[in-house]
Amino acid sequence: MLMAHPTVLRNLVEQYEALALLSAAEEATEARRRLEDVSYTLCVTTGVKDPEAALLAARERLSGTLPESAPSSTPRRDTVRVASVPAGHVYVRHCADPDGADGVVRLADPRPNGAPSTTQRWWPPVMLDPDWVDAHHGEFDVFHLHFGFDAQGPAALAALVAALRRHGKPLVYTAHDLRNPHQADPGPHLAALDVLVPAADRLITLTPGAAAEIAARWNRTATVLPHPHVVEPSLIARPRPHRDGFRVGVHAKSLRANMAVPPVVRVLAETVAGLDGAELVVNIHREVDDPTAHAHDPALMAELRKLADRGALTLRVHDYFDDDQLWEYLGGLDLSVLPYSFGTHSGWLEACHDLGTAVAAPDCGHYAQQRPCLTYGHSQRGGLDAASLDEAVREAYRTRPAWRASTGGRAAERTRVAAAHREIYGEPL
Repeated sequence: MLMAHPTVLRNLVEQYEALALLSAAEEATEARRRLEDVSYTLCVTTGVKDPEAALLAARERLSGTLPESAPSSTPRRDTVRVASVPAGHVYVRHCADPDGADGVVRLADPRPNGAPSTTQRWWPPVMLDPDWVDAHHGEFDVFHLHFGFDAQGPAALAALVAALRRHGKPLVYTAHDLRNPHQADPGPHLAALDVLVPAADRLITLTPGAAAEIAARWNRTATVLPHPHVVEPSLIARPRPHRDGFRVGVHAKSLRANMAVPPVVRVLAETVAGLDGAELVVNIHREVDDPTAHAHDPALMAELRKLADRGALTLRVHDYFDDDQLWEYLGGLDLSVLPYSFGTHSGWLEACHDLGTAVAAPDCGHYAQQRPCLTYGHSQRGGLDAASLDEAVREAYRTRPAWRASTGGRAAERTRVAAAHREIYGEPL
């Protein structure tokens, strides 16, 4: 049976209960479909075939776990030093206990060659070099790999594993991506996983669906831990400003490989045009409009400008947002549509959950198991299901879902996630 962390199980129960209420409403087609998905996940996670029995089993299991606000009862051991790749990324920082009570010390990211002394850049990760392991193995107890190995082939990763084995250092791997969103060809990433997943002493992932994939492909068991908060607690606590209308947003960024922007925007433009008081906003990075940039896409920009000129959308071309700008942008949306055709998990979805912005996510990957969201059909193989995207937007417009993290819930979740990592690091590996 999958090792679902109590936080994940609690999240599934909350999704089930919320969707059960929504699905009772008239025309709540999307909510009923999401309820079926969550019911299936509950059954897989609990090992019970009937959804209602699975819900009862989940509640019984949770009744024996710690309450939301309770600290971990796991006795603290000596400090564990972790070489984390990376250490400075927001996900990794928020896997640590905010008060340092987990007894985990993560080494700072070494500065890559050529990076200025004032930068906080961690990529490309220096710790992936076997020579770094040979030189610094006395400084850490556990090596924890998250991401950043896109440029490492199987041979390089095998050399890293060999260096860790040579010095008796256990490897923990968190499988964030089973399909790399930056690579159109899945082959290189799968080849990397074929080295890392069998070699890891402990595996972590973010959803039961991803754990099931790992079990099916590599016959390995992954501990399921939720993605911690992305936005700082003070902003999670801030009320959403009252605003008239209904704003749908697509952020095309710099056209990551898994983004299929044109078909998604075409459907959204048509749907939003038929909703009273609704508007569509498309944001895109300036380099997509820059003929000298690698991401330049003149055909897409021409199509977006054509739609903007006829009033179907508002187009915003800008440089990368800093955190404050990004949170302001996301908080100003009623619905953020993820235009992905492949992928696994999403930090963007977590940020929206922190800020109370509803999300429409594709049914590829395991986005729908992360947090409550609307889904629509979209995959690299099957293409876009326009009708389901249209229905997801209309559902959001009708019901105005208010899924949002609470500061107390996120704080308790972070404490449990930190304790779970500390327990994994402290196990005989």
